[in-house]
Amino acid sequence: MKQESAKRRRTTIRKVLNYIRRYWVYLGLSILLAAVTVALTLYIPILIGEAVDLIVDQGLVDFAGIAAILKQMIVVILLTAAAQWVMNACNNKITYNVIRDIRREAFDKIERLPLKYIDAHSYGEIVSRVIADVDQFADGLLMGFTQFFTGVVTIFGTLIFMLTISVKITVAVVVITPLSLFVASYIAKKTFSMFKLQSETRGEQTAFIEEMVGNQKVVQAFSHEEEALERFDEVNERLRKYSLRAIFFSSLTNPATRFVNSLVYATVGVVGAFLAISGGITVGQLSSLLSYANQYTKPFNEISGVVTELQNALACAGRVFELMEEESEPADAVNAAVLEKADGRVELSNVSFSYTPEQRLIENFNLSVQPGQRVAIVGPTGCGKTTLINLLMRFYDVNSGEIRVSGIPIQKMTRKSLRANYGMVLQETWLRSGTVRENITMGKPDATEEEIIAAAKAAHAHGFIKRLPKGYDTVITEDGGNLSQGQKQLLCITRVMLCLPPMLILDEATSSIDTRTELKIQEAFARMMRGRTSFIVAHRLSTIQEADVILVMRDGSIVEQGRHEELLQKGGFYAKLYNSQFAK
Repeated sequence: MKQESAKRRRTTIRKVLNYIRRYWVYLGLSILLAAVTVALTLYIPILIGEAVDLIVDQGLVDFAGIAAILKQMIVVILLTAAAQWVMNACNNKITYNVIRDIRREAFDKIERLPLKYIDAHSYGEIVSRVIADVDQFADGLLMGFTQFFTGVVTIFGTLIFMLTISVKITVAVVVITPLSLFVASYIAKKTFSMFKLQSETRGEQTAFIEEMVGNQKVVQAFSHEEEALERFDEVNERLRKYSLRAIFFSSLTNPATRFVNSLVYATVGVVGAFLAISGGITVGQLSSLLSYANQYTKPFNEISGVVTELQNALACAGRVFELMEEESEPADAVNAAVLEKADGRVELSNVSFSYTPEQRLIENFNLSVQPGQRVAIVGPTGCGKTTLINLLMRFYDVNSGEIRVSGIPIQKMTRKSLRANYGMVLQETWLRSGTVRENITMGKPDATEEEIIAAAKAAHAHGFIKRLPKGYDTVITEDGGNLSQGQKQLLCITRVMLCLPPMLILDEATSSIDTRTELKIQEAFARMMRGRTSFIVAHRLSTIQEADVILVMRDGSIVEQGRHEELLQKGGFYAKLYNSQFAK
């Protein structure tokens, strides 16, 4: 387990470095300026030591020499401040460019993930990885750039300056140093696993909050508040426990390294005092050495704090990279055909599919749909109606068998061209943040005003749109804001009316619309479907009586097919479904 964790950490570091490598110019400049900053900072104790040596005794002070040294110190301090400012600007540039790249690639990955991954993971958990985890990673990375390079260069620079004054004291300091490194390394290993658990639990909490807030009406309608609070308290308690452990181990770093630092300072003071008494060094040089002892030990405190933050950052980065490494939706075939305009012919041959291997769903499914046919798909819940739609749109690939459109296997054509030939209205509406016009023209951005209005009138949406505060330019929030469910569905229908592709999929498309409007929409659909192959999924069997063929599904198979009257006369499963809806 430890080896696997260490391997994962090394892999994450390697990936982070690959992102940083893109900005090597800023990185090189940052390292150079860190060295300049440290060199100038370490030069000040030398000037202070020289100034101390100019104060020999009462009345024996070289004021002219001290004034000259003060002028030098002012120049050095100003140069140091300027170098630090530019260095921090470079570090910010690197950090936020890396974060931008990671977020962009993570979002691009989400767009290319197969639907089965999205279906299997909560939206809040995915959002947490892209937002919260990347933010945590940014904080750690910025602190790493700001303090890590400077700290490392300070340590080596201080040793070099100390060597020029006294080799003995420098050796004593170097002997004690490994103790500080050992303490920091031990605590860093402990904190990584704790921060990883903290990050995972934070994602779980975000997902739960998003789920509860998004469905608060249902929660309150079923009096589920107490259970939701209990569940939240349980997740919150776990997050508290993991966070406390992570903070406890990380908080040990500073006092532990400070203890070692105090040992270093005391060693320099005692050894330096004996050397000064014996004439080995001057009092001014001793003051410089004591200043260097502070300068030398200070980076260990900073680096230990940085290491803790970096552990948290790496744990968060690891979760983001896990998302980015998920298997993408299989790419289109190399010589994939582009379906320009489908003729509406759809064939399914011996199709088998299941979401999980242990639970069979569709087996040896055969269907032949002729151009322009209206195909209604009915059956009890869970029989495979929506699954069939997912397969036709190639949201999922079949396990075996073949689906052809216009005589071409859909695996041998591009997904984009296949889906462009379908118009789809689902029971679950989806609208994005933006104007009503932008939502309608999603599939046809270059549509004219006349085309948009004509589509809205055909969908019986024009009336309510004109009553909105700014008509077609009214801005609606995510998922429709204050629009009713029926109004949102009318906008989704308008979206399809505008594009008018050669094939249509209507999955309970009028389920949220009042009966009077539904009759008008059915008339509009009838006009729209004329000459177009249409797949209509319906629970209300009164809406599909005019279909050319009705497929009656049960347990993933077609048990009956035919026109409405034929199926009623058979007195089979369809007749039972129909009579159950209209029996007195």
